[in-house]
Amino acid sequence: MVVTIKDVARHAGVAPSTVSYVLSGSRKISDETAEAVRAAIAELGYHPRASARTLRRSRSEVLVLAVPREPGKYRAVDGRFAVDISDVARGHGYDVLMMTDPDGVRGLERIARSGLADGAVLMAVREEDPRIETLRALGFPTAMVGHGSERDEDQPPWVDLDWRAAVALAVREAVSAGHRRVLFWASADHEFHARRGYALRGRAGAEAAARETGAEVLVRRSSNDPDVLRARLREALTSVPRPTALLVQHLIPLAPLLAEVAALGLRIPDDLAVVLVGSLPDEPGPLSAPLPRIDLPVGRMADAVVRLVVGAIDPPSGEPAPRHQLIPPRMAEGPTLAPPGAAPD
Repeated sequence: MVVTIKDVARHAGVAPSTVSYVLSGSRKISDETAEAVRAAIAELGYHPRASARTLRRSRSEVLVLAVPREPGKYRAVDGRFAVDISDVARGHGYDVLMMTDPDGVRGLERIARSGLADGAVLMAVREEDPRIETLRALGFPTAMVGHGSERDEDQPPWVDLDWRAAVALAVREAVSAGHRRVLFWASADHEFHARRGYALRGRAGAEAAARETGAEVLVRRSSNDPDVLRARLREALTSVPRPTALLVQHLIPLAPLLAEVAALGLRIPDDLAVVLVGSLPDEPGPLSAPLPRIDLPVGRMADAVVRLVVGAIDPPSGEPAPRHQLIPPRMAEGPTLAPPGAAPD
């Protein structure tokens, strides 16, 4: 019978993550607990091929970047992160292997067991992400762009934009400009079904800001189906009274979204103020004039996640660095929101 890290954890009366920490030395564990884990390892004969101890002796100098995506579907943010993470990783002496399997569990397990990579960076993290438990059980060094359930205190190191605060900031900016009926264009249906963290936290931010400000905030999910997208947008923007501000988190269909706004005879920003939440820095927009925006700090996040995964592979001596980085949002420099029915000066 093959002994797994879960068997060791059960025998020692600890969590699987604690066994991983004892093997890798990536977190301080009490002497009593560490001794119980080592005793269980010795008694059960646990010798995983991909344990952290083995990986530290034989390096590939490669990181695997796990970006789940559907074939034929392009997301500019994925490419931007892939390039920035690759650039940062090269500075640390690592190459990057990209894995785009929509599920990712079996592929990551294969890579971890084979020694093809020394650590993993996960993107598009779900609230309850099966990849986390798989890599944790293998003791494989991992860091994440985004984070899973806030109830999971033992999840791998992560960096994330505070999406809840970002959307709440956009709502408050709209209300401060005089808008009392705001449309929040949230992430797409499939992202909510997959329980992606940014989708859930963005919606929570809109709902919290509505309660805080007393404004009416209509929350509508986006869709990858152009006909569904247009129908939902038309229904929201023709409601009475009509929303005077549109906050967009799902930026992939931004061009058709704004085309539908124009088809309804609405001018931006005269009739409808638009704010982008999570836009890519320096990315040209679909309009000739820039829009108010809250940028996704891609460069900062890429630098942080590579440092986190390298630190998980080679834990630094001395005081451990913070494992989690939640980046506060800010409005980008440029245009501000126009008040209802008025173009900016």
